[in-house]
Amino acid sequence: MKQNLFCALTAFALSFVFLLILIPILRKMKAGQNILVYVEEHKLKGGTPTMGGLAFIFAAVIASALFIRKLDRTLVITNLIGISYMIVGLLDDFLKKKRRENLGLRAWQKFLFQVLIAIFSGIYCYRSGLTKWRVPFVDKSWEIGWFVVPMSAFIFVAIVNAVNLTDGLDGLAAGVSVPFFLCFGVLAILRDSGALGTTSFALVGSLMAYLLFNAPPASVFMGDTGSLALGGFAAAIAIFSENALYLPIIGACFVFSVISVMIQVIYYKATGGKRVFLMAPAHHHFQKKGYSESRISYAYFTITGLLGAICIAFAL
Repeated sequence: MKQNLFCALTAFALSFVFLLILIPILRKMKAGQNILVYVEEHKLKGGTPTMGGLAFIFAAVIASALFIRKLDRTLVITNLIGISYMIVGLLDDFLKKKRRENLGLRAWQKFLFQVLIAIFSGIYCYRSGLTKWRVPFVDKSWEIGWFVVPMSAFIFVAIVNAVNLTDGLDGLAAGVSVPFFLCFGVLAILRDSGALGTTSFALVGSLMAYLLFNAPPASVFMGDTGSLALGGFAAAIAIFSENALYLPIIGACFVFSVISVMIQVIYYKATGGKRVFLMAPAHHHFQKKGYSESRISYAYFTITGLLGAICIAFAL
């Protein structure tokens, strides 16, 4: 555990330094976010530098590499997956900057890249024998065999987009990710997946440094560069440590973002224009109800931490 704490501290320091260097560069490049003003409070956010995910993702990868005693194939694949999703997000953010509008990759292009990486991940699980998923709250495992390929691929695409949808308020996606990765890090260590646990702690440390710059009012956004990478790491760590079934519990706030959008779209089409939420994803609904970004982010952070603590208590 001491090693993981030192890893988190190192990741924090690296992320902090990288952000201090990166933010002025992004400003000089005029890599500001193009804001679609659906919420009144977002009018002042136009031009805030984006692609900040580069700093905390590289900080986490470097820190974990420094503190992992034995390099294994699963760890390498996990980092490759996270970086691959980061590259997809970076390309999307870059095209938005180049076109000076909030349109980067086409939806089908982004989805295709996500699916290809997800299928690769599922095949890796099957070929590596990572076909047992532990059932939450009971001391049992579920052997799913070859079915791990489609199920893993589905989870990857789902959680990557869930994190991306949650990245809509200052400090929200990063704030939820801190307790999320902390809890999955502990679960990974409890299940003898020490390397994945170290990677999780590295992400916790790097994200905590990022929050210093992203707390309201944000001086930098993670962009799709960060949110897609976080989703990739989240799915990889959960699935490769055989804790995939904990994802909808500890990641309930991420799941809620996706479900709120699905409910909104289905109900809107079924009723000819009526809405369940004032705006989806649901965090924008709460914002339109008058709750501050800080309060919403804190609520999501607390819920994630409590659900994670319950899962860990039963896993001990």
